[in-house]
Amino acid sequence: MILGIHHATFIRSDLARSREFYEGLLGLKPDPERPLMSFDGVWYDVAENQQIHLMLLPDPDAGAERPVHGGRDRHVAFTVNDVQALAAQLRAAGVAFTLSQSGRSALFCRDPDGNALEFAQARS
Repeated sequence: MILGIHHATFIRSDLARSREFYEGLLGLKPDPERPLMSFDGVWYDVAENQQIHLMLLPDPDAGAERPVHGGRDRHVAFTVNDVQALAAQLRAAGVAFTLSQSGRSALFCRDPDGNALEFAQARS
């Protein structure tokens, strides 16, 4: 039985640029417990027992055309406290985003390597 999502992994072309996005813009903190591996990367804790892993490896999808709206692409969805506040942060940073087409309070953007990310308003 599935109990949850342990981690989502994204391949990176420029780890420093990605860290600016995930740490600087989204406010995530690196997990110091990441073991030494055969490739560079970083892990972020996003909730109890849930992580984002960034791996500095060649992208097998490089050059592929992605849909403009991230909801029509493979993506990972995160719950956030305030979608509108995140929208303001993204706008101020010049990061393009689209609103959910389902009517939910959610938005989609892409990270520096084009991975689609969804941010959905937490239910109160």
